[in-house]
Amino acid sequence: MLLICGGALSAKSRKSSHSSHYIDREINSGSVFGYKGEYMLGLTASYGTLSSEDSNMWVYLDNINVDGAITTVKPFFGYFYRDNRCIGVRLGYQYLDGNLGNLDLDLGEQNDISLSLSGMQLKNSSFSVAAFHRSYVALDNKGQFGLFAEIEGSAQFGNGEFMNGSGEQPKFTKSDNLKLELGFSPGVAVYIFPSVCATVSIGLGGVKYTSIKQFDDAGNKIGTRHASKMQFRLNVADINFGMTLHLWSKKKMASTK
Repeated sequence: MLLICGGALSAKSRKSSHSSHYIDREINSGSVFGYKGEYMLGLTASYGTLSSEDSNMWVYLDNINVDGAITTVKPFFGYFYRDNRCIGVRLGYQYLDGNLGNLDLDLGEQNDISLSLSGMQLKNSSFSVAAFHRSYVALDNKGQFGLFAEIEGSAQFGNGEFMNGSGEQPKFTKSDNLKLELGFSPGVAVYIFPSVCATVSIGLGGVKYTSIKQFDDAGNKIGTRHASKMQFRLNVADINFGMTLHLWSKKKMASTK
């Protein structure tokens, strides 16, 4: 028995020795932000504008009269197949409207390059469908604050119309657009109510493929363009604010006990 006890003490001492050098890299591994079996309904939206008041950043441009806006709305549905892991489907609609009343480009007498544009208008509307996977990490013991990482594969299709009114007679060009994308977006999520969560996410790029077919105002095909690229960077133009509703929330049930 003395030998057995000695062996037990020796193992315990070795465990204590190793634990003194052990670093736990998990962040609140016992906290749950979204429970298995929950359903999530949500909406993300973004809106951005551009006007002549922003033209002071373009030192080579003069006599600018430009304004435009882009609006994006994306409702989505998700299901937590395990704690802090969610898969879902997202639909989307995007509308872009821009007007260029006048723009002059002057690179100086030494370069002998000048350009003047006027009477241009661009309108583009598109729909999208996407599948996504989102992983959460709770930052507090109660699971009220969290970070998430989202991977999304999407297909966007729509049409656009471009008008060039600088000549004697306006010219119209229409286009059919298709974009396939695999993107990555990290974000922050906060429960403002037991089952209502506010989110902010930002796009970090990914892999994109774009196909554009152009037609004249009579419907004749006048050109095509295909492009693909892989780019990962912080995109401040792709910031999305959202709200999500967690249904059948065990978090709410636990808080009432």
